[in-house]
Amino acid sequence: MKSEFDKPYFKELSEFLHAEYETKTIFPKKSLVFSAFATDLNEVKVVILGQDPYHTPGAAEGLAFSVPNSQPIPPSLINIYKEIDDDIGHHNNKTGSLRNWQKQGVLLLNTVLTVEAHKAGSHRGKGWEIFTTEVIKYLNEARPHLVFILWGRDARNKKPLIDSSKHLILESPHPSPLSAYAGFFGSKPFSKCNKFLKENNMEPIEW
Repeated sequence: MKSEFDKPYFKELSEFLHAEYETKTIFPKKSLVFSAFATDLNEVKVVILGQDPYHTPGAAEGLAFSVPNSQPIPPSLINIYKEIDDDIGHHNNKTGSLRNWQKQGVLLLNTVLTVEAHKAGSHRGKGWEIFTTEVIKYLNEARPHLVFILWGRDARNKKPLIDSSKHLILESPHPSPLSAYAGFFGSKPFSKCNKFLKENNMEPIEW
């Protein structure tokens, strides 16, 4: 990651973000932008790839699909919990925080790590996609037997970066209410993920 910070594209991204944070309301707050990387990349077992952060106040906390305990559970995450219930019987979370997944080695990564308030997709094409591509390339090469869960078009665009002979790739439409019924529901990613982890002598995730 540190080597990425010195590259020209990231310097341009940093200048853009500095101006955005100075003049607009941007989520998540600066201190939370890299929260996903509290997950040690050498301990990652599962990568869940989303699109960009929640763009409503108080929701984004730097982890894809996760919100602070104090926030209502967003529609996409409600659908994720529904799929867990249908897939493996029950989900363990009582709030919208997915930090317990993170502690188990799940990297909750968006393809774009910042967004302007109330403007979904507003920071696409500014350099974040290059950064997250490099993260995925690193994980693909450095780690064995990972599970990559790709939800939505932006996430699925990263599929060519992943060696499917080495890792398990699970992809579907985004869990948003706009697309969940187009193939997210019934995709059973949670049981498939845990089956693969067990087959490779790793602890399954307590979803």
